[in-house]
Amino acid sequence: MTQPELIPITPTTAITRFTVLTVNIHKGFTALNRRFILPELREAVRSVGADMVFLQEIHGTHERHPQRYSDWPKMPQYEFLADSIWPQFAYGRNAVYPHGDHGNALLSKFQIIRYDNLDISQSGHENRGLLHCVLRLPGGEREIHAICIHLGLREVHRQQQLRLLEQRILEIPADAPLVVAGDFNDWRQKADLSQSGLHEVFVHAHGKPARTFPARLPLLPLDRIYVRNLTIHNPRVLTTRPWSHLSDHVPLSVEIEL
Repeated sequence: MTQPELIPITPTTAITRFTVLTVNIHKGFTALNRRFILPELREAVRSVGADMVFLQEIHGTHERHPQRYSDWPKMPQYEFLADSIWPQFAYGRNAVYPHGDHGNALLSKFQIIRYDNLDISQSGHENRGLLHCVLRLPGGEREIHAICIHLGLREVHRQQQLRLLEQRILEIPADAPLVVAGDFNDWRQKADLSQSGLHEVFVHAHGKPARTFPARLPLLPLDRIYVRNLTIHNPRVLTTRPWSHLSDHVPLSVEIEL
């Protein structure tokens, strides 16, 4: 796993409760790429007050967009979103093309002690990845594992990618706190991680996964938050403005207790 060269966090009072947010940011554009809205998206993400932010479809670099959009940031999108709020971040580059790249990212108020990015792409199809971070909360010694994931559009590929996810989960100590969140593209509701000891927070709280796509009128349950060895409180789907007019997915959030 990679050791991040990031801003150190000084341990303070022990933290046992934190908030998670996950959202596919559609590379900083509204649905159908009509408008670049990354600065607005940053303000919306800040307003949630999440401690860990799981991001999918986020740009690392792009050579042409800075010439097209005057407010395109000078740094990678994940650094722009992190700003001074989330001093720690990790990026997993999944798709690389002539003018740039994009992938998954995790922003964190807590120390990321190591991370790696697993390629779960299926041969000849869209590039997908699994970003696995290990964090340490202030005042505590237990490690928390966080996996940010983006699965494929075809069911057969998603099932193969879920098997790779399960293999990675097997490598994590069975008693370790674990959060898996991201865009599962699972409109057929076939994703099941119960055999790995995880439960999905909305299914656990409400009996069914949350609808997150399309943002203006969410009909499909594409996004998920799974946990293991953790207690959940107040799972929310953020469907109101400004979220309904940012990206093409609406975010999910949940409060988590150790």
